[in-house]
Amino acid sequence: MRLAITPLAEQDLESIADYIAQDNPARAVTFIHDLRGQCERLVLNPPGYRLRPELGDDIRSCAYGRYVIFFVATPDEVIVIRILHGARDLPAVFHADEP
Repeated sequence: MRLAITPLAEQDLESIADYIAQDNPARAVTFIHDLRGQCERLVLNPPGYRLRPELGDDIRSCAYGRYVIFFVATPDEVIVIRILHGARDLPAVFHADEP
């Protein structure tokens, strides 16, 4: 099984790094490295993570510190779709384009 990270999730990673780097640039680098490592571990057992039906079909989540990795799994791929701070209004983020 392989891992894919969407462009939007890559933007999330960049925003997280920028935010952490304001106070601690070295920690920003290590945190993003560790967060990417957690993304890579998702492929080991995707069904072991919580389904989030309130956010969309087949979306699962994995907490990492104060952040949450959101992904979907196919038979041969795990696709990370967002990486967000857990305090965000997650349904609003996922359904922002709905009236």
